[in-house]
Amino acid sequence: MKIPSVSRPELGLRYVKGIGPKRAESLEKVGVRSLHDLLLYFPRRYEDRSTFKKIAHLSPGDMVTVKGRVLSAVMKRLRRTVLVEIVIGDETGMLPAVWFNQPYLKNQFLPDREIILYGKADYHQGRFQLNSPEYEILDSRDASIHTGRITPIYPLTNGLYQKSMRSVLYDVTHNRREAMLDDFLPDDFRQRLGLSERCSALREIHFPASSESLESARRRLVFDEFLLFEVTLLQKIRLMKTRFRSHGLEKAEAFLSEFSQSLPFVLTEGQRSAMKEIASDICKQIPMNRLVMGDVGSGKTAAAAYALGAAARSGLQGALLVPTEVLANQHYETLMRLYQPFGISLRLLTSSTERKLREKILGEFKEGRTSCLVGTHALLQEDVEFKALGLVVIDEQHKFGVHQRCKLLDRPIRPHQLVMTATPIPRTLALTVYGDLDISTIRGLPSGRRPVKTYWIARAKQARVYEHMAEKLCSGEQAYLIFPLVEETEKVDLLAAVQEFEKLRKGMFKDFKVGLVHGKMPGPERDAVMKSFKAQEIQVLVATTVIEVGVDNPNATMLVIENAERFGLSQLHQMRGRIGRGSKDSECFLFGEPQTEEGKKRLRIMTRTQDGFEIAEEDLKLRGPGDFWGTRQSGEPLFRLADPARDQPLLTEARGAARRIVDSGQLKTGGEWESLKNYLDQFPIRY
Repeated sequence: MKIPSVSRPELGLRYVKGIGPKRAESLEKVGVRSLHDLLLYFPRRYEDRSTFKKIAHLSPGDMVTVKGRVLSAVMKRLRRTVLVEIVIGDETGMLPAVWFNQPYLKNQFLPDREIILYGKADYHQGRFQLNSPEYEILDSRDASIHTGRITPIYPLTNGLYQKSMRSVLYDVTHNRREAMLDDFLPDDFRQRLGLSERCSALREIHFPASSESLESARRRLVFDEFLLFEVTLLQKIRLMKTRFRSHGLEKAEAFLSEFSQSLPFVLTEGQRSAMKEIASDICKQIPMNRLVMGDVGSGKTAAAAYALGAAARSGLQGALLVPTEVLANQHYETLMRLYQPFGISLRLLTSSTERKLREKILGEFKEGRTSCLVGTHALLQEDVEFKALGLVVIDEQHKFGVHQRCKLLDRPIRPHQLVMTATPIPRTLALTVYGDLDISTIRGLPSGRRPVKTYWIARAKQARVYEHMAEKLCSGEQAYLIFPLVEETEKVDLLAAVQEFEKLRKGMFKDFKVGLVHGKMPGPERDAVMKSFKAQEIQVLVATTVIEVGVDNPNATMLVIENAERFGLSQLHQMRGRIGRGSKDSECFLFGEPQTEEGKKRLRIMTRTQDGFEIAEEDLKLRGPGDFWGTRQSGEPLFRLADPARDQPLLTEARGAARRIVDSGQLKTGGEWESLKNYLDQFPIRY
């Protein structure tokens, strides 16, 4: 059998020296399927092992790199354990090192061999000793890969080990230049931005010669990530505008004026601006792809209602897809009220819809007798057919998979798409996260909304808070009590919803109707409790974070979050958004005893501000990019190295360069960007 050359980076890994079939399977578990993937499997951190310590200068507990010659090596058998002990020496003294259950090591540590050890300096019984240190024999093939340098530490899984990962990557980055691919940035462009060569950057990101060369490598590879992302995004947007056609909603402009005047409330400036941008999009035959981003309670639903109504008034149909049945019912009731002056036909479809009614609704839509459909995942069933779908609104699109959303959008004449999210992020960063969508931002709250007073309270004052809540419950108001767990566990000392529900309904709130919802309950049962709470049949709702999204009960004015330090900043803000939705004063009580400064800072921020955009900025600083940016469609991280918040100057530079490259047309015709075209053809970026 002819073995393929490993100089082709798209090939599998089993033919790469030092990997083989079993290790290739382990690498595949972490998304490494080719030599190209291997080069982009970056270290998660580094250890500086470049500074050698003399044996006489060791300090207890320090992580040290020591160089010396082997003076002795012995193997001892102790009951069920095999111990290998060596002694090395330098000009200042002698140092023992021991390894357990690795008898083969004795034959590697030959007398007088020069060796480097890296490990913790333990002081025991009057002498220093290294226990199971990493080692490197200086006359071996792998000299200066694992010690005596800034050493990469890779993320691992079963079957992968640091030393073997480093050995393989050292060989690929240093001895196989042909595997590194041509640089896809032209020399003059790269030099103008002060970027290193890609081949050099890949070598230095894995095995940096210094902290300066590591930063230079990171800068180049971060720019590459941004550039590849932005070019792919621009190509996708332009393809959408040229390949697909939509119905132009001819009544969109006229309906905007009618709808605004019919509303029982005054639109905020943010709502008016968003609706104008939507109207400008949907009157065209180019598919709208717009995101309406606003804080919790900012009035995004009004913008969605306008868009769906414009589709209906233009003789087309609209669909509103929401993640939960409670939210579907809530939107349905709101739209029924708003559409009353216009006679727009509206239907609700969820998994709870009875079979006969479901068949009737489906028939109406197939024949075009109903204009708007509100629903959950039930809208995505194969038998749901529209006569002329002109617009799709998706609320909290991250709750739906890519393929699910495409079921509604993939049609010969593509419907306009409007996406809503209550997770605001800074606009410059939103252009990256939601890069294929135009963005409308709604700031501020509708008139009549009162700010929520937020308090961070010690558990010792819990009884006093509950007494205060009981007084307000007696006057007809309602309350949420949020707990981090569904049921108690021995592993963590946290309050749990099920146990606390039993205590509260028999104790402090025994005179009130108390309900319980959590994620382990069947959906219909959970929805029934939520409906009872909204109907004011339940006064106190004990819950987990299932109430985080979209529940609207203007009569709920109190929120208690137990173990508040266990929740993220954005999650706390989303939960707080369940109150303050009416004209009454509302209060949020955060019970928490954070043990870290970061935990304390989260709770301080919550008491200081209600601005979701400010909270998003702070959350990004606290959490970092890994948790915030999420994943691609494939489930892989959106960026491996880049942090759009920290690396904004590079992001801005890459975005401008991408626009110039795509505008030039050279990704189709070749020219100086032909190498970039070839790279993207060979390794397309799938977002």
